[in-house]
Amino acid sequence: MARCTGPAASGLPGPDGRGHRSSAGYRLAGRRTGIPLAGGGPAVTGQADGILAVIPAYNEAEHIAGVVAGVRPYLPVLVVDDGSADDTAARARQAGASVLAQKPNQGKGAALRAGFRHALAEGFAAVITLDADGQHDPADLPGFLETFQTHHSDLIIGQRDFSQMPAIRQMSNRLGRWLFSWAVGQPIPDNQSGYRLLSRRMMEAILTSQEQGFEFEVEMIAVCLRQGYRLDWVPIRTIYAGETSHIHPLKHVWYFGRMVWRVRQEVKRQ
Repeated sequence: MARCTGPAASGLPGPDGRGHRSSAGYRLAGRRTGIPLAGGGPAVTGQADGILAVIPAYNEAEHIAGVVAGVRPYLPVLVVDDGSADDTAARARQAGASVLAQKPNQGKGAALRAGFRHALAEGFAAVITLDADGQHDPADLPGFLETFQTHHSDLIIGQRDFSQMPAIRQMSNRLGRWLFSWAVGQPIPDNQSGYRLLSRRMMEAILTSQEQGFEFEVEMIAVCLRQGYRLDWVPIRTIYAGETSHIHPLKHVWYFGRMVWRVRQEVKRQ
């Protein structure tokens, strides 16, 4: 059953620099199976009870170093460079991330699956995904970590404050939420946020998806509900600074509509 939760206490520092309460912190120790990646950078070391940040990136040389620097105090970082034509990979490595490079550009869904396969092979207990353009605030990471620790969630989605979005995005997100909630037969407060935590079994369950682009993240929710896994939300800040979107609107509408219809038919058959 899906349950909404707010960010609870964590032993990690919050946005004000103070530590939140926690009865038990995360232990980032265990089986070490680090392997060097073809993309260069330090080897990411997997811990049996560790969590890895996975950041898919496409032509984000302007933002990636700042994103990596913000996340590293909390988690080790893997950047999946999805066929970038700029210096995304080099700047990610310089900022301290490991880089997994795939060419040519295959889409966000394919990049996330590549990151999940690496995390599973390296023994991570969960991953947290963030966008590479700086829209997701690393200061919100403690909310994900505490919710995972407390509720053993399989999928945690960062719920955005839609009032802070540009008007056109508010409209498209409202329509997308309504359609997807109709498809799955229950209210879904945010189906398109890319700020997420996935457990090991959630990663395994979604690896068979054939969605290549942004629709992969929407299908992830349907898979979670179909499997009967635990789904939670935590409120997050969302930063908009006039960035250029990599979404092709007409193509996105077509693939999203097709996926929503397929999900609806699957729900009706259950």
